[in-house]
Amino acid sequence: MCSRMVAQVAEVLVGSDYLPGILTVPNAAKGVVLFAHGSGSSRFSTRNQMVAEELQDFGFATLLFDLLGEDEARDRRLVFDIPLLALRLREAEAWAKEQPGVGDLPLGFFGASTGAAAALVAAALDGSTVKAVVSRGGRPDLARGHLRNVKAPTLLIVGGDDEPVLTLNRQAFADLQCAKHLEVVPHATHLFEEPGALEKVALLAEEWFSRYLQPENRI
Repeated sequence: MCSRMVAQVAEVLVGSDYLPGILTVPNAAKGVVLFAHGSGSSRFSTRNQMVAEELQDFGFATLLFDLLGEDEARDRRLVFDIPLLALRLREAEAWAKEQPGVGDLPLGFFGASTGAAAALVAAALDGSTVKAVVSRGGRPDLARGHLRNVKAPTLLIVGGDDEPVLTLNRQAFADLQCAKHLEVVPHATHLFEEPGALEKVALLAEEWFSRYLQPENRI
């Protein structure tokens, strides 16, 4: 386990604007994970913060940031604008590469719900340096048309009782051509609110990122 540094308030440059974030870098960080939140969520998501804290304990730096500004987040069209969210995530990726202490670290995406679709589209675009993607209760179906271009090893985590989303993930899983795994957490629903369910998500994510966020790894 690694001790965490105090979280730093970050201003993530996307286009000509800055979006608020929380960057945490543990001692001797071995990778950095960018979080892409789902619709109606933000950097203050208690579920993503819990997963981030677990990843920090295992030596990963994390960046939780808002994909949309406050006014933008009120526009439902933008909340589900996956190409826009993917572009914001790519810009955050470029921003992270310029930050002291994390710029040289291997980078991964952790996406939830619509944020998972944005993460997969971002990973599929030319020039991405992402080395691993983890989706929690994600909507990879919203990234259809891009899935075959994803090269980063991808882990899809879905609740066993989240039947509609599980069906969508199984369909998307078939389209992915990269190293991939679909993990079903028994008896968990969409938000993984059941006892131990979110802890299981964090452990699965840590194992995936530990496997693939290696400096010498080439995708």
